[in-house]
Amino acid sequence: MPHVHAIGFDDTPFPQDHRGDVRVIGTVYARHALHAVLSGKVRRDGRNSTDELTRLTLLAGTHLQLVLLQGIAVAGFNVIDIHRLHRQTGLPVLVVARRRPDLHRIEAALLGRVPGGRQKWKLIQAAGEMEPCGGVYVQRAGLTPEEAGAALTALTVEGRLPEPLRAAHLVAGGITRGHSAGQRA
Repeated sequence: MPHVHAIGFDDTPFPQDHRGDVRVIGTVYARHALHAVLSGKVRRDGRNSTDELTRLTLLAGTHLQLVLLQGIAVAGFNVIDIHRLHRQTGLPVLVVARRRPDLHRIEAALLGRVPGGRQKWKLIQAAGEMEPCGGVYVQRAGLTPEEAGAALTALTVEGRLPEPLRAAHLVAGGITRGHSAGQRA
């Protein structure tokens, strides 16, 4: 049985010079039906994303089977500890990206100019290499590659992103810009 009750998270767009909190949006889905929208805040380049996503996931209810993330970081370099998120929620965690990230560039940025960058880089390394799966790249905690593929298939309707991530991305853009028209999801 694929993981069809899922929450997907994405952050709202923010100006490059923004400092402070950034809103993060969660959308709760049962297969292809939207059931809830949640929002919280994380610090730009901070260290509170894992705790805030845990709080929002637990707030969403006990029927969830999977946590989906659009990338391993939100609000710039607020890196999510996917293994701790898995332990704290009791749910598998699947990080999804359209393209394989440039890890050399990410490492250079983290170690060169981000407070706490060394620890954040260790979290990215601990998450493992991104692997191709269902037309996207994924990192996993608490599920097999086969389960990840089944979840992507069950939750994807339009394009390559699963509906919870696609909707979270659109809602995040709509909240910030006043619309989500013309926004790739």
